Amino acid sequence: MAEVKVTMEVGTDGVAVITISNPPVNALAIQIFAGLKEKWNEAAKRNDVKAIVLTGHGGRFSGGFDINVFQKVHTTGDISLLPGVSVDLVVNTMEDGKKPAVAAVEGLCLGGGLELALGCHARIAAPRTQLGLPELSLGVLPGSGGTQRLPRLIGLSKAIEMMMTSKPIMSEEGKKLGLIDAIVPSTELLKVARQWALDIAERRKPWMRSLHRTDKIGSLSEAREVLKSARQQVKQTARNMPQHLACLDVIEEGIVHGGYNGVLKEAQVFEDLVLSDTSRGLVHVFFAQRATSKVPNVSDIGLKPRPMKKVAIIGGGLMGSGIATALVLSNIFVILKEINPEYLQRGIKAVEANIRGLVARKKLQQDKANKALSIVKGVLDYSEFKDVDMVIEAVIENVPLKQQIFSDIEKVCPPHCILATNTSTIDLNLIGEKTRSQDRVIGAHFFSPAHVMPLLEIVRTEKTSAQAILDLMAVGKSIKKVPVVVGNCTGFAVNRTFFPYSHSAHTLANLGVDVYRIDAQITSFGLPIGPFQLQDLAGYGVAVATGKEFASAFPDRTFKSPMLDLLIKSGRNGKNNGKGYYIYKKGEKPKPDPSVLPIIEESRRLTNIMPGGKPISVTDQEIVEMILFPVVNEACRVLEDGVVVRASDLDVASVLGMSFPSYRGGIVFWADTVGADHIYKSLKKWSELYGNFFKPSRFLEERAANGVPLSAPPSTPSSSSRSRM
Repeated sequence: MAEVKVTMEVGTDGVAVITISNPPVNALAIQIFAGLKEKWNEAAKRNDVKAIVLTGHGGRFSGGFDINVFQKVHTTGDISLLPGVSVDLVVNTMEDGKKPAVAAVEGLCLGGGLELALGCHARIAAPRTQLGLPELSLGVLPGSGGTQRLPRLIGLSKAIEMMMTSKPIMSEEGKKLGLIDAIVPSTELLKVARQWALDIAERRKPWMRSLHRTDKIGSLSEAREVLKSARQQVKQTARNMPQHLACLDVIEEGIVHGGYNGVLKEAQVFEDLVLSDTSRGLVHVFFAQRATSKVPNVSDIGLKPRPMKKVAIIGGGLMGSGIATALVLSNIFVILKEINPEYLQRGIKAVEANIRGLVARKKLQQDKANKALSIVKGVLDYSEFKDVDMVIEAVIENVPLKQQIFSDIEKVCPPHCILATNTSTIDLNLIGEKTRSQDRVIGAHFFSPAHVMPLLEIVRTEKTSAQAILDLMAVGKSIKKVPVVVGNCTGFAVNRTFFPYSHSAHTLANLGVDVYRIDAQITSFGLPIGPFQLQDLAGYGVAVATGKEFASAFPDRTFKSPMLDLLIKSGRNGKNNGKGYYIYKKGEKPKPDPSVLPIIEESRRLTNIMPGGKPISVTDQEIVEMILFPVVNEACRVLEDGVVVRASDLDVASVLGMSFPSYRGGIVFWADTVGADHIYKSLKKWSELYGNFFKPSRFLEERAANGVPLSAPPSTPSSSSRSRM
């Protein structure tokens, strides 16, 4: 391991170059702050030092504060683990020090790294250096003066935008805004920074203390107007997250009462936010996402992923064309196969439309779009498959068809070629049943739209080789997906965990609860849309088909509702034809459709489950719990069956695949914050009132009885049945 250290070299020019070293991104660990204080004080005392340059080792300034410290604070509850650097180091030692300091930044200058640079008296950057304050994405706010200095350097509106979105800017934009004083080639960075520092010391250049500037903030009334509109926007875009409004309050404190008061308030609010549930949830997801790449007996046995130069995709529909788009955008040659020229044309056009859409939204440059489109080739037979590294089958959920495809491609593809299926529910053993080389059969389950959604579920059978899994993990990362390795069962990890979501919603609707109230409570909880609007979006055909799969796999815990059949009979198919639970018109927000109410009434009459024929009375919180606790219950079975490597993998998959709110930490993490005991007792009560669908699983019952968190590894006595992968 490289040593974590801060070094200082004093040149004959009288400039002390202080260098942060903590590879790979020079994260600001506790000892880095201590080292900075020590070296700064030494430079201040030395007579041979006229000025200071702060830089980072290895082509990166700093990626920011060491997030491992947040994790320690969350597990111990000990806030004193956080270093008090804002006033002590950045204000007193650096900014108000007697010798001028210049930050020489390149590569990354993020979070606490940018805050250190803001505490210097000038900033020189290499081209294309990332500058940003992403702290809100971890549930906190900039804690070393960033809320005060950034608005003073670049103006209030842009500073608020950078903090609220957590998105970095490049040094070129930073120069235009006044954040960066000069951009110079990497090779010249230290030389120019040293000279700049000397120029400040000798008064040839201004000695600027960012915290004391007010020229870019405007009048108090203008500032308050900007803050007011920012607050309104945050209430729409960051519901349930306290850090955004808290950050705006801290910015306002500094504008009204001066930068130093702002810094003091920032430090206090930072400590409150670190201990919030939001920060715990977001930091958990951050580390959980990193952990997904560690798969026992796959990533730790010395194998190297093989290069994937050419991938064939069978089926050019919504999923196939989306997967093809994701691959060509990452420079992987794609062969797209369809059964006739018309379908093939449609598939290629869909890929083109996806890529044009990215260009129109300024997410892709035209030259890269042209390159991507030049490496997709449409075919109608298997003649081009002789040198592909992987085949991904993305046809309809039809077992005989998939079996036939696997049998055919095995004969034509090279022996190293991975045979992958994008099925979302069907057992892989069934699909690969007629295939001889079953060690190459694997699930590559993308989520729709495949070129946008960040999750890739990699499904392994007992026979899938470690090499095939590792190769697909590498492909996933190269196309900017988060690969999560899961076991083989109906629905795999995500769809299986969440299949009770729509069943709970239909149970509640048939018990007399208003469907629009259900949707409103679920979006209020933090999911982007509620269960009924989700069915409208997916189309009822998908809901009916997957419903059948789950009903045959888990007949003891599904709820049969006639509602979808009644909707289809009345000529509705959700967003596809503009009519579902909601009315869909182009350019307008979906509106509830009153003419659906008689259909819902008919469904209630047919199911006849309302106690005494009267709608049940439930609170808003009970609605959320009755929808999501059955999901937690199924998550418990997924954990017990060993479908995921670790509980946190299911958290990541729920956030990235189902848009479960990341600030709640994922489905299992959230369940642990609610408490297994409360979930168990609630489900038990509802199962006695409303039937078996709500019956608590054995795993949940045992964990609740023993006071063991649901996320605890299975080595605890509570888990008796494991690893049926």
